[in-house]
Amino acid sequence: MLQRENGFTLIESLFVLSIFLIITTVSLVYLTPQNNQVEKQLFFSRLKADLLYAQAYAMSSKESVSVNILPQKHQYYIRRFNGELLVNRTYSKKIKIREGSISLYFKFNSDGNINSFGSFYIYFNEEQYRLTFLIGRGRFYVLKL
Repeated sequence: MLQRENGFTLIESLFVLSIFLIITTVSLVYLTPQNNQVEKQLFFSRLKADLLYAQAYAMSSKESVSVNILPQKHQYYIRRFNGELLVNRTYSKKIKIREGSISLYFKFNSDGNINSFGSFYIYFNEEQYRLTFLIGRGRFYVLKL
């Protein structure tokens, strides 16, 4: 009596493997834009939270807090008046920041107001955003251009 082995042929295995590779490739193509979207949202939420933290810290400690954005290093930091570092963040190299009507170095005064008002620009891939500080009270908003 002959005994048959129950296995897969080489052609069947290659067919299944090629289908798996096609599905994986298509999935990666669709995940890349999602990754960019998450990276952009993470940057803006962190930046907003850090700026609000700097403002709140200035008001609660009754001293100036400086914010310095270093676009060439893809980094920004927040310091107390005495030089103590409060926040030091690096951000993605896909994000470019450029001065506008306000420099990339500014301060929150002890009353929470910003020392100068204006805008600077943030670029992510082909998208452009403007972060604007309003006169008085240090309020700010981000607008997609």
